[in-house]
Amino acid sequence: MEMHQVRYFLAVAQTLNFTRAADECNVTQPSLTRAIKQLEAELGGDLFRRERPAAQLTELGQRMHPLLKQCYEAAAGARSLASSFKSGEIGALRVALAHSIDLALLIPHLNQIKRQFNRLEFRFLRGSSREVGEFLKKGEAELGIAAEIDEAWERLDVWPLFTENFELVIGKGHPLAERSTIEFDDLRSEQLLSRSYCEHATRISANLREHGVDVDHSHEISSERDLIELVEADIGVAMVPHTSPVPDSLKRTSVAGLDARRTVNLYGVAGRQRTAVASAVMRMLRGADWRDIAG
Repeated sequence: MEMHQVRYFLAVAQTLNFTRAADECNVTQPSLTRAIKQLEAELGGDLFRRERPAAQLTELGQRMHPLLKQCYEAAAGARSLASSFKSGEIGALRVALAHSIDLALLIPHLNQIKRQFNRLEFRFLRGSSREVGEFLKKGEAELGIAAEIDEAWERLDVWPLFTENFELVIGKGHPLAERSTIEFDDLRSEQLLSRSYCEHATRISANLREHGVDVDHSHEISSERDLIELVEADIGVAMVPHTSPVPDSLKRTSVAGLDARRTVNLYGVAGRQRTAVASAVMRMLRGADWRDIAG
């Protein structure tokens, strides 16, 4: 089935006249008639009754009309969209982010890239570090941002963006909020919140356990929002990376002797063609000065 055949069919269905339909489609009547006969042969039945003075849709034609109209409009929409992408009128960006990465890190760069395109379409995918790798593998995302991806795929390109420390977050009304220095001894009586979605959660727990901190009875959470609400309610304390958003109701502080850092990386797929938007964002992220953000 060819789209010009569908277009000719729709024209005849609207005008109920082969001659007028041919004029509207800017083709000769024999060419239009031949194309519709070919379409009828493919569908296995007549679409029109050739009567005078007007053609009439057969039962098959009536049933096929809404389907073929939908098919033609979808194809026309696809062509228009493809043309807009090719001309640069529309840009698309598909980015996979690990759960522990704050989207606010990208906002300044997204605002900058918006000025280069008349229209942008963003798609942000969230997942574990392994899922970020899968999004890249399957082509569902062009770029990925995560602390580390547990994936030994030879086509995975990696560009380090910045390295940051983990800090203790506590409520401002918590007794430890008055301390200028937090020691491991101070944490032994505290209920910890475990960020199970963080790539470094196991590593941080092991570090704290080595210093006598009870991590085996911590509260396990699955989102930053839950973490903030629990810390604000003094239900627990948490170790978070420096770039995690923390409201004014909470206090950040370092723990003396804690060896916990992470490097946030930008990921791409080697040899795979990227859209103009993805290429521009990649250059921005790699060339950005992250020192103020990463502390």
